[in-house]
Amino acid sequence: MDHLCEADGKRHIYLDPDDCGSDTGWVFVIVAAPTGVVYQNQSGGYSCAQYEQEGYLVPLFGSGLDEELKMIFVGELRGWGMRGQEWTVELLERLRTAVSSFAVYGSGRHGELYPTALILDESRLPEAAEAWIPVVSPDGPGVLVWENSD
Repeated sequence: MDHLCEADGKRHIYLDPDDCGSDTGWVFVIVAAPTGVVYQNQSGGYSCAQYEQEGYLVPLFGSGLDEELKMIFVGELRGWGMRGQEWTVELLERLRTAVSSFAVYGSGRHGELYPTALILDESRLPEAAEAWIPVVSPDGPGVLVWENSD
């Protein structure tokens, strides 16, 4: 479901608004760019926050892509997200490793032949929450998103 917002004149797209993608393991990167398209994802575990990013959507493919992220946010953090909280050294290292396991094939601004791993954007770590992780992609800053566990 998407709609044109009268207030800002941008197209707003809600990722998985009716849970039809539940338990499919979908994972995307929203690369920040002035596209006029704003993607919104329910995030933050039980807080069910709605975070949004203007840009373009890059789907990531594979089986069980969100498993380690779920182990961190649903298992370790019990579904309460992390926005604004202090990360332990161990948990932060697990998050770095999980994020770097995702690679983007191709890039709009680069002629790379091989996939480039995502990097956790630690300068934006306070924004991190379940289903909303700030990353650096081959095309610049963005967020890694997946299905919220609520």
